Amino acid sequence: MKLAILLIAIFLIPFAALHAQEESSTVKLTRTRINDTLVVAQQDTSAQKDLYDVIRSIFNKKGTVANKGTTVFGTKPVFSVLPAVGYTLQTKLAVTLSGNIAFRILGNSRISTISSNTAYTQNKQIIIPIHSNIWTTGDRFNFIGDLKYYKYPQSTFGLGTDSRSSNENPVDYTLVRFYETILTRVVGNLYAGAGFIYDHHFNVSEKGNPDGSVSDYALYGDKSSTTSAGITLNALIDMRDNPINPTRGFYAGVQFRDNKSFLGSTSPWTSLVIDVRKYYRFPASSHNVIAFWSYNWLVLNGKPPYLDLPAITWDLYNGTGRGYIQGRFRGAKMVYAESEYRYRITKNGLLGGVAFLNAESFSGAPGTRLQQVQPGYGAGLRLKLNKVSKTNIAIDYGFGNQGSKGVFITVGEIF
Repeated sequence: MKLAILLIAIFLIPFAALHAQEESSTVKLTRTRINDTLVVAQQDTSAQKDLYDVIRSIFNKKGTVANKGTTVFGTKPVFSVLPAVGYTLQTKLAVTLSGNIAFRILGNSRISTISSNTAYTQNKQIIIPIHSNIWTTGDRFNFIGDLKYYKYPQSTFGLGTDSRSSNENPVDYTLVRFYETILTRVVGNLYAGAGFIYDHHFNVSEKGNPDGSVSDYALYGDKSSTTSAGITLNALIDMRDNPINPTRGFYAGVQFRDNKSFLGSTSPWTSLVIDVRKYYRFPASSHNVIAFWSYNWLVLNGKPPYLDLPAITWDLYNGTGRGYIQGRFRGAKMVYAESEYRYRITKNGLLGGVAFLNAESFSGAPGTRLQQVQPGYGAGLRLKLNKVSKTNIAIDYGFGNQGSKGVFITVGEIF
């Protein structure tokens, strides 16, 4: 119960204003757009419950409901700010200041957002991210941005999936990141575009392997400062019924990254990310879903800086590798697959559950082969945060090899 109350405090308030405005339109509309994808909405969500309904029922003793008029999300920005406390394997306890701005440009069907989740952690990490997803007039162009400042002590365990957890090597660094991508619709559900990507690590230092042996980090090339800067070419097909919490459909994304010395890169290198997902109702007549995910992150040529190599939970969505701490596996090639079964526990949709299984294989340094497959598995609960967008609070407990285990908490589905 205490955990549930804490989660409500952390996650519910920033979405409350959006919830009230979105809910009123759901009763009347048969179709709506969520995050750019056309979905079929329920005619009436009154039979469904979310955490906002629970909180409202506590303070609304008479049992009356909020006004369900014709108010819809408009062009006026909605601001939300919330201090909170959180926990992850990587940060341990963290004090956070979360905030978001949500708005719709006049004439657009899609909502633009700017959000941040600034934190100071028990591990003395400073985390300042700013994410943006902005649609221009007429929804013609989509600007996706990712800015980060991290003062980030984080252990590395060597290269490849043959690495041992006993070789934990504390590394400290500061990261400045700038990503900006521009996408436009080509035809149907196909989008394409280009972007610029910049990662700068500085004040990098390592403590070394506990047994005094030379670490993979040192063997790879110990540098106190590195930069990766280049262009990206991107393609996307999104046929999911709801990108926040898909129940059916298909998704495929490809990103080619080309880092150039003349743009400031420490060394030239290229990489390719292929992200494919498929969702089925199972059984077909139920609300339960079985989902499959393949995420492959490959260095094609060159030698990226150590901290820019593919690594667990350093994918764009920070979702890979439940069962392992962030950065537990790292290497020039990453092949990853996951499946998850999602099911309702209560008929009103307030509470659900999941069971998941993943597997990953990494190579070592560039030019080496993939190593042994490492599994991860676990189960979790889903608490409905917003019944309109179908956003859940995800609370998972995962296990991996060599005694790895921990709690993983996030908003929305992992994939």
